[in-house]
Amino acid sequence: MPAIVLVGAQWGDEGKGKATDILGERVDYVVRYQGGNNAGHTVVIGDEKYALHLLPSGILTPTCVPVIANGVVIDPSVLQREMQGLQERGIDTDRLVISSNAHIIAPYHVELDKVTERFAGKKKIGTTGRGIGPTYMDKVSRIGIRVQDLFDPEGLRDKVAGALHHRNQVLVKIFNRRAMDVDLVCEQLLSYAPLFQAHVADTGLLLNNALDDGKFILLEGSQGTLLDVDHGTYPFVTSSNPTAGGACAGSGIGPTRISRVLGILKAYTTRVGAGPFPTELFDADGERLRSVGGEVGVTTGRDRRCGWFDGPIARNASRINGLTDIFLTKLDVLTGWEQIPVCVAYEVDGQRFEDIPMNQRDFAAAKPVYEYLPGWSEDISAAREFDDLPANAQAYVRFLEEQAQCRISAIGVGQDRAETIVINDLVD
Repeated sequence: MPAIVLVGAQWGDEGKGKATDILGERVDYVVRYQGGNNAGHTVVIGDEKYALHLLPSGILTPTCVPVIANGVVIDPSVLQREMQGLQERGIDTDRLVISSNAHIIAPYHVELDKVTERFAGKKKIGTTGRGIGPTYMDKVSRIGIRVQDLFDPEGLRDKVAGALHHRNQVLVKIFNRRAMDVDLVCEQLLSYAPLFQAHVADTGLLLNNALDDGKFILLEGSQGTLLDVDHGTYPFVTSSNPTAGGACAGSGIGPTRISRVLGILKAYTTRVGAGPFPTELFDADGERLRSVGGEVGVTTGRDRRCGWFDGPIARNASRINGLTDIFLTKLDVLTGWEQIPVCVAYEVDGQRFEDIPMNQRDFAAAKPVYEYLPGWSEDISAAREFDDLPANAQAYVRFLEEQAQCRISAIGVGQDRAETIVINDLVD
């Protein structure tokens, strides 16, 4: 059986949690393949709302095996709190599987992240301060700590000592912070070994064997396409590859085993943190989108910046990820506007750009070129078929489909799992 990749097609926060949760009832494994607790998913099931920061959304589906794969960086304290929180609400977490090759976020990573961002002042990029970037830096520098190291106390101490030999120099001599003690850091990390022991596995082998056995796998990226370290709005990006290509390296599944790539697009656009945002609104419309859409970061608690739908960004995501389908979320939030602008191109110094400018300076200066579509006032939350939508809402969806150059196969018309229109089967 093939695997499906699910990716955010904007700057993250598109509603990937809902899409994953819906698909989770039909797939056998849901896999997080990159990022850490710097992102989050909100899943609403009936009257219950779940905020997930590190665990795959499949944790909420009893028949699904949730997997944290090798491309993820894990803060053990966050993992423990999140698992305990779900257990207290009656959610079984025993099914969770964690890659032995996933990297661990150590206390010095978090401290470095926070002080570096504060030191940057006006040039800060808006990190979450969770230690994600420094952990990936150590991974690439080959001085990182992996899950498997928690079961080798002597080897762990050698690795922590090697990492702190450099990291303490930075903390003390550059940032005037207190040096971290090797033994205390090791003691803290080793205390989490029992937590991981019951869940650790060679997840690459596990997932490939599952595919061989006819199981269906959903690979779930966190953040979004424009936060990809290679393809995003650099340097205002994350430290990993949430795009579809990152799913292979981050999970150990080969590209020939992936059959579909599902992009999640919000019916408007949001982003958290600093960086260019051509359609950003600073008026009453922006505040209305933020209020009606509940646009507050699941992990950060920060208000999201809001703007109209951006066609060039959607086309960019379709190309980079090789999207086969789009799940359009939060269409209901746009109910009540007389007309809805959609960005179809940019203008930079009198020049029109149909796609994202190659130069980031040009992108930061881009002014949106809008086309205006008629809105609708009817409540669409009860719609379960495309034809149930008002004519203007249908026209809006079809226009976004043209802009994105990819078919829209599902539409979110409310927060709840059931408030979804499926046009084309997402698992076939």
